[in-house]
Amino acid sequence: MRIDDTLTIDDKLLEERFVRSSGPGGQNVNKVSTAVELRFDMRACQDFTMSERERLTRLAGRRLTDEGVIVIQADRFRTQERNRDDARERLIEMIRAALIAPKFRVATKPTRASRTRRLDGKAKRGTVKRLRQTRDSDD
Repeated sequence: MRIDDTLTIDDKLLEERFVRSSGPGGQNVNKVSTAVELRFDMRACQDFTMSERERLTRLAGRRLTDEGVIVIQADRFRTQERNRDDARERLIEMIRAALIAPKFRVATKPTRASRTRRLDGKAKRGTVKRLRQTRDSDD
């Protein structure tokens, strides 16, 4: 299975099971196993770096078993083939998202001019609020 230009996953690491779907299916819903349960053995795949593996683990969330297998259930469509394609596409998107390293924000200081503008704005706002107050005649 091709993920991107540099990464392909061996089909031996994928296991598909067809089960009865709870989704749409008309008269076939109780007779034909159209839902797909796609299992990907992430620990057996040596193509990921440690950081990519950690990101994939975080993205998989509750779909990841204790054995390191990602389980994706697909039952949106009425046919096995479309559900199979849907499950594979969702796995590919998850892996592609894990391959993207997050960009870290570089902390910067506000400029002197921006600090001055901010404080001037606060002072002006305070003046407007002060002018709105009603004064008692006793003062």
